[in-house]
Amino acid sequence: MTCDRLVCANCAGPVSEGRCSVCRAHRERVHRENGPFSPASLSPTALAALLLTLIAVALLARQAAV
Repeated sequence: MTCDRLVCANCAGPVSEGRCSVCRAHRERVHRENGPFSPASLSPTALAALLLTLIAVALLARQAAV
């Protein structure tokens, strides 16, 4: 989730601009919850690539063990 489309109930401005203390607090909370390692930050394509990479590594490890 991003704060690009959120509107502040306190000042009626976009939260992304951080016009008031409520906007700034919410924007900080959204960015903290959606850090670089959160599940929401991974796209389906990135998840599929990660899964394929893990499968390839597992197959290579299995072949090396034989």
